[in-house]
Amino acid sequence: MGLWLVDADVLARSRFVLSPLIETVAALGVLSDERPEPWQRPWLAAHHPGYRRRLAGDEVARAWVDSVLRTRWMPEFVGMPPRPGESAFEQELARLRATPPDVARADVALSCRGAAPPELDRDDLPDRIADLLEWVWEHTVRNDWPRRARIFEADIVGRIHRQGRHGWASAIEGLIPDLRWLGDGRLRINTADRPARDLAGAELVLIPSSARRGWVAWDLPGRYAVVYPASGLLVEPGPGTAVPAALGRLLGATRAELLVRLDPPGSTSQLAALTGLGIGTVGDHLKVLLDARLVDRRRSGASVLYYRTRVADQLLAEQQN
Repeated sequence: MGLWLVDADVLARSRFVLSPLIETVAALGVLSDERPEPWQRPWLAAHHPGYRRRLAGDEVARAWVDSVLRTRWMPEFVGMPPRPGESAFEQELARLRATPPDVARADVALSCRGAAPPELDRDDLPDRIADLLEWVWEHTVRNDWPRRARIFEADIVGRIHRQGRHGWASAIEGLIPDLRWLGDGRLRINTADRPARDLAGAELVLIPSSARRGWVAWDLPGRYAVVYPASGLLVEPGPGTAVPAALGRLLGATRAELLVRLDPPGSTSQLAALTGLGIGTVGDHLKVLLDARLVDRRRSGASVLYYRTRVADQLLAEQQN
């Protein structure tokens, strides 16, 4: 199996980061998904026609989507984590463009298991893929990035909160399908038959995204990453957001709905977007829940994120029994 050997120092340095480029790569995956999830359809309806026109005029982009994006292995030069100081999309994209052509071709060959299409065997491959990702960013992600970043931050706060309660293994539970903490410093990242990698001295970062499956990545020798599907991005309310009738009678329908939706934690503006209520209305209801000690709050970057207290979790659990 694929194992990362992670000692206590690596765990102590591990952290969550955001990456506009990684999210753009994930968005490209959603745009090219032949079987999108039902909750993705409104976003796709707005952006898919333009995306199809973009592909129609670019044989390199079509070959990339039809071959590389259909594999289970993200090419390293595209999927690697941001480096320290890289917080803007343009910074990350410039590094991708600077990839040596032979490195890009080797990454693609590995991803396609030696069967890469001839359209991708070219010296300007890094630039052509960067051009495609730049289009996806400008036309489908950039204007929505502040909202996505807030939801990513909410996901991070939720996982840190869970880590504080239940330990590091709980925080990474379910990040990607095959990832498991096996104990004794062993992190299983997949079931592939590959030699274990010793991460001693390296940094491990965890990157939330809208990717359907997520992936692992590295920037050797000192940086490893797990890109994972964040909770709540583009998701419409589903069965998990159903409000117990008795809770609605106790708290009022709106406050009960807000309490149910705070999994993962969220900001006032995020909750307003999800419920259709005004920000001021959401803030008033959260103040009541805060005073009742059913929610608490903490700052994450520029946002204030609300999360359920242990009392609220117990109250909801009782309603579901």
